[in-house]
Amino acid sequence: MTSAAEQFAANINFSAFSKATELKKRLWFTLGMLVVYRLGTYIPLPGIDAVVLQDIFARQAGGILGMFDMFAGGALSRMTIFALNIMPYISAAIIMQLMTAVSPRLEQLKKEGESGRRTINQYTRYGTVLITAVQAYGIAVALEGMSSSAGPAVHNPGWFFRFTIVITLVGGTMFLLWLGEQVTQRGVGNGISLIIFAGIVANLPTALVGTLEMGRTGALSTLFIIFLLLMAAGVIAFIIFVERAQRRIVIQYPKRQIGNRMTGGESSHLPLKINTAGVIPPIFASSILLMPITALNFWSGQGPEFLTTIAAYLGRGQPVYLLVYIGMIVFFAFFYTAIVFNPADTADNLKKYGGFVPGIRPGKNTAEFLDRVLTRLTTVGAAYLAAVCLLPEILISRYSVPFYFGGTSLLIVVTVTLDTVGQIQSHLLAHQYEGLIKKAKLRGRRG
Repeated sequence: MTSAAEQFAANINFSAFSKATELKKRLWFTLGMLVVYRLGTYIPLPGIDAVVLQDIFARQAGGILGMFDMFAGGALSRMTIFALNIMPYISAAIIMQLMTAVSPRLEQLKKEGESGRRTINQYTRYGTVLITAVQAYGIAVALEGMSSSAGPAVHNPGWFFRFTIVITLVGGTMFLLWLGEQVTQRGVGNGISLIIFAGIVANLPTALVGTLEMGRTGALSTLFIIFLLLMAAGVIAFIIFVERAQRRIVIQYPKRQIGNRMTGGESSHLPLKINTAGVIPPIFASSILLMPITALNFWSGQGPEFLTTIAAYLGRGQPVYLLVYIGMIVFFAFFYTAIVFNPADTADNLKKYGGFVPGIRPGKNTAEFLDRVLTRLTTVGAAYLAAVCLLPEILISRYSVPFYFGGTSLLIVVTVTLDTVGQIQSHLLAHQYEGLIKKAKLRGRRG
């Protein structure tokens, strides 16, 4: 049944948007911060030959460097101050979530509410600095060893160059972290997610122009391009449908008599998403799988023969690659779901506040019921993630389709868009309610 709030939100029109001055300020602030981010992706690091670097990245476009460069909006291939983007923070946040599940102290902090959350966020920032420094130093050392037919990638290698790169990249990542927090507080949407979103879609116009150019030259037929666009629209609609889908478990609360009044007795819902793990499984699977592939490509022709054989079997689009990729996505879908949702804790909380699932005894039986439902949902969610991530790989490898969006990036773009649109609707809804309250007060004074 559609709630009154959902019906009210559906009636929000553009006239309401034109009157929501606070929302417009937030949207302009968000846009301004994203422009600042995009400008930073064109400020190069000192001491690096851009021509040599472009040639090196062109050879590694299908590896992990290509994937990170896509998330960074091309900042990594241009080796700019935002080359590492916000990815070290994402890594630190994921590590902290995993540590929370195994560390009693961190688990206790998580249960302390707002103060504990602030402490965990501070630890995450420290972890971000550490991860960024290590990655920046690795990039500096790797750049010193890179060269192409045009010459070496670094003009003056040495400790001063490494120190400069580490300081600049750490400062760039921490500035982006601050920028994301400002967007979250004073703008619209999640700032960190919007930065990743902006990096992914930045090169989309160029990719579309390249696809149309292939159609003009005859490399791709017009009918195939139309089919590709329709299929992309269908995949996006499918992702929206699954991401919005929920299994709502009815929670009943008993009636209680307080004095002469009878309270309680109402029912609510416990929503369980089909894809509880979100985009984490594809990110983990892609990173872990592409890292050895990138290393093998670097060593191609310079090491033992079996390394070349392994690289051939793990090439993108090969059956072994696809099977390992699917297996990793399924594994991380179940693993991360188990981290973020604990049926036993949920059952204990329901029991503490007197809630129960109709027909299920509170406590252990409720935990087993939730675990069973979550396992079935995760099975469907893992299959959905595997299908969405597998389709672009098949199109790229089998039909040479210039498919810019991979499964991971497509999921990120759609989910961030849904979240941002939802927040915009919430602001409009709040503005509508404020207007109604003001009108009611004026009528009350006149009466």
